[in-house]
Amino acid sequence: MAFFIVVACGATLYTRGVREIKDAADAAVALAPLAGRFASVLFAIGLLNAALLSAAILPLATAYNVAEGLGFESGLNKKFSEAPIFYWLYTSLVVVGAGFVLIPRLPLIKVIIVSQVANGVLIPFVLFFMLRLINREDLMGTYRNSRVANVIAWSTSAVMIALTIALVWTSIAG
Repeated sequence: MAFFIVVACGATLYTRGVREIKDAADAAVALAPLAGRFASVLFAIGLLNAALLSAAILPLATAYNVAEGLGFESGLNKKFSEAPIFYWLYTSLVVVGAGFVLIPRLPLIKVIIVSQVANGVLIPFVLFFMLRLINREDLMGTYRNSRVANVIAWSTSAVMIALTIALVWTSIAG
């Protein structure tokens, strides 16, 4: 959470002398004018919380989604022999993630920002396919979106697509 405070207050931090945040220590120091002398403790707690939550949830959710999407058995309630692809995928994601973070001198803050930008650019595609699926009567039956829900969902998706196009355009055009 503290990282998001740094990002949200980037303009304020820039005017207070913080020019570039290269690592977690720079982010903690940058928070001092905003959060006081306990900024580093606040940042450390937030960073630890985010790391533990991400390390536990993201690989598991990804393994579930990929295994189910490809039609393989999945679930922590199953034995390894019943869902080997799920467990190998989960294990591989944890190992690759841990290995990636352990690369020496890897600018982790930049990696976080790039991954979030990629997430923002890809989310309109995910939304499009999710909305197509949620409106299939053969798939969802009586749980299909209502007309009002569709207007809200498609409008929100259109705004996100427009914002994504604006982001890409400003990044390319300068």
